[in-house]
Amino acid sequence: MHLTSEEEKIFNGELGWAYHVSMRILVRLGELFGATELIPIQSAHISGVSYKTLGDAPIDFLEALVVAGGKVQVTSSVNPSSFDPEYLAKRFPQDYLKKQLRVIELYKKMGANPTLTCAPYYLGQPQPGCHLAWSESSAVIYANSVLGSWTNREGGPSALAAALVGRTPNYGIHRPENREANILIRVESLLRNETDFGALGIHVGKLLKNEIPVFKGLGNYTEADLKQLGAGLASSGMTTMFHYQETGKKGKLERVSVETNDIENTTKNLSTSSDSPEMIFIGCPHCSLREIQRVAQALRGKKVKKDTELWVCSSSHVRENAETCVNIIEGAGGHVLCNTCAIVTWIKKLGIDTIMTNSAKTAYYAPTLNEVNVALAPMTKCIEEACE
Repeated sequence: MHLTSEEEKIFNGELGWAYHVSMRILVRLGELFGATELIPIQSAHISGVSYKTLGDAPIDFLEALVVAGGKVQVTSSVNPSSFDPEYLAKRFPQDYLKKQLRVIELYKKMGANPTLTCAPYYLGQPQPGCHLAWSESSAVIYANSVLGSWTNREGGPSALAAALVGRTPNYGIHRPENREANILIRVESLLRNETDFGALGIHVGKLLKNEIPVFKGLGNYTEADLKQLGAGLASSGMTTMFHYQETGKKGKLERVSVETNDIENTTKNLSTSSDSPEMIFIGCPHCSLREIQRVAQALRGKKVKKDTELWVCSSSHVRENAETCVNIIEGAGGHVLCNTCAIVTWIKKLGIDTIMTNSAKTAYYAPTLNEVNVALAPMTKCIEEACE
């Protein structure tokens, strides 16, 4: 890789160990993927925050970066943690909470914004065409596909390294020729809700590997539908981008059709239990303001069953702007949690064996990461199941 004189100084350790080790990570990554240079980034989004998934070992590395004076050079946000500030903080061992707070504090000392969300684009959207270093798979595919930004699917360490240096290797989706669609997905099924879009993503993601699809036949869709589609694609495959508008190259592309039975079978296969759920979970990826409004509207005049948990997860930023809706949801017996989600906390320790969710991503991951059974259903059905 060609490095500028300033980058050479960082690589050689002249600006300190934190930047030296970060530059070495980025250069090694670039060499592995054939990059010839580093490019500036507008922002970074860092995973590796939840103590449940992080564990103890990486904390020493974060502490070493802080001791060495490491500071992020660009706007940097971080993924959800294992706790919300109030509800879950009282329900797990205090040692867990202490270590989780230490992780968050270390990121803050490096200058990262403790957003604790998997949907940082609700706090502030990056500009179309700008280069990013984001590491949350659902955020990456949303940024590339819906927002028109440019980011590879970074790992937690490489996103942190990019944040500290302010640069990332120029390969993959950062290059225009790698952003073009190379397969056409013809949707022959009527997609009725966000769950169908998520199931479509899971089904197609398994077929694609890392190919970039263009979808035809999505019908009417909302921002939340596209978010669920992308989250599904990124969960079951390695796709970092999709197109949902005309590309002008359809005649040259391999074509795959998705039928109604493909959506139905995917939904059925993701649902591992028909038992009554102990938890209803909405908010993976984190809810937008509009989604919280929909939940509140569905809950008006209803009460959550006493033996059922209803979680609606979002960022603290969105929660603060949804006060009226939060009051409706929590007045009905639900919980609007920020800074966390069901996937990155210990729901099994809460006595939860089965959850119902409208998120295909959650349904895909929860049986293995949380060791619980799952029922996948649209938000309206989830609310019906939660209530008396």
